[in-house]
Amino acid sequence: MKSRFFFIASVLLMLFFAPHAVMAQDTIQTDTIRTEVAVVSEIADETAVESVAVPVPDSGNTAWIIVATILVMLMTVPGLALFYGGLVRQRNLLSVIMQCFVLVGVISIIWFAFGYSWVFGSSFTDAGHPLGFFIGGFEKVFLKGVGLDTLIAGPDIPEIIFALFQCMFAIITPALIIGAFAERVKFSGYLFFIILWSILVYNPLAHWVWGGGWLQKLGAIDFAGGTVVHINAGITALVMAILVGRRRDYKPGRPTTPHNIAFVFLGAIFLWLGWFGFNAGSGLAADGLAANAFLVTHFATAVAVVTWMAIDWIRDRKPTVVGACTGAVAGLVAITPAAGTVDLLGAFFIGAASSVVCFFMVAVVKAKLKYDDSLDAFGVHGVGGTVGSILTGVFATQVISGEGGVQGALSGDWHQLWIQTVATVATIAYSAILTIILFYIADKTVGIRVSPRVEEEGLDIYEHGEATYS
Repeated sequence: MKSRFFFIASVLLMLFFAPHAVMAQDTIQTDTIRTEVAVVSEIADETAVESVAVPVPDSGNTAWIIVATILVMLMTVPGLALFYGGLVRQRNLLSVIMQCFVLVGVISIIWFAFGYSWVFGSSFTDAGHPLGFFIGGFEKVFLKGVGLDTLIAGPDIPEIIFALFQCMFAIITPALIIGAFAERVKFSGYLFFIILWSILVYNPLAHWVWGGGWLQKLGAIDFAGGTVVHINAGITALVMAILVGRRRDYKPGRPTTPHNIAFVFLGAIFLWLGWFGFNAGSGLAADGLAANAFLVTHFATAVAVVTWMAIDWIRDRKPTVVGACTGAVAGLVAITPAAGTVDLLGAFFIGAASSVVCFFMVAVVKAKLKYDDSLDAFGVHGVGGTVGSILTGVFATQVISGEGGVQGALSGDWHQLWIQTVATVATIAYSAILTIILFYIADKTVGIRVSPRVEEEGLDIYEHGEATYS
């Protein structure tokens, strides 16, 4: 009886626990299978990642160029708008602001539609097309083929932000020209001329120097725009000042009194601040080169301010705010092409030389030749850019450019000085010739100069229907 009882009890226990044992085994096997599948999936994912590498932008470089882009935009609005606006008479302040502001919209559209492709494309150049001498190609119109993962090799930044950074240069360059003909041109004629100029003058020059054109191949140094921006705009300013003619009440040697010197000061400070993005950002990386460009930009400007103030003080017995601000801009302009190749010593001499030469052009030469460069766009940007471009060929050093990099005459390489001279002369010639042609096209079709009555009573009311102060 006992044995039968234990047998029956054993069978019942087996029947009770067997399903649980099977379920537990199934669970163990299922977990094992899941683990194996997960491991296989991870291996497959790793293999896929290794086989299809996704470009990853350098976050530090990308963040810096985003900041630099913002800084360069601040140079035009509000920087240049306030600087120029404060220098003109009250009745023309809004016209200057509008001329600066509208370029942010118009030039941005032109740049992304085809300007960027013309400057930095390569299809025409690679194919040996005759137009490849002036423009790169059409393959990047409206940023065609430029995606989120398209990077600029080296700094590894998205090409999208590089294109936007360069757009800011395309905006401020024509804005600089405004200073030459302020207070006497029609808004419609100005806009028509500037659009033509940006397409046919700025874009080809930018391609020559930065987009793989003949001046870049020649070895010309223009770190951030000495030729492309300042000489180009400055020469155009001189030609326009002569062709448009003098203001009716202009008296050579007797500058028009600025209506708001506080605006001039604020504009100069925005320009100085924004120029750090302009120059230090042009290396496209957050590295030692950017740090040096930042340093020499600030130091050359500081030297230029003190030099201009000293000349002002000695010559006219009073250090003026307008003079100090103008000296700052002259120093910023001159150090621009050299910021990536000169050290602190070079920055000192470039800053001092820019103030001396630009002061002489503004205070002496302009009065002698009697041309009406209203806000000294040529005297500061054209002349300052020329000084900086030439002196880059003197003070460039391998201490900054690196072993095997460019060096100037002071380091024994006189060939670089010759290259800088060729680039400067070529820029002057191309800018002057095209500006003359485009001026007559705009003047004969739309008209450039306002009527005597509009000039006398102010462009703000007649051109824009608004007054600065009520």
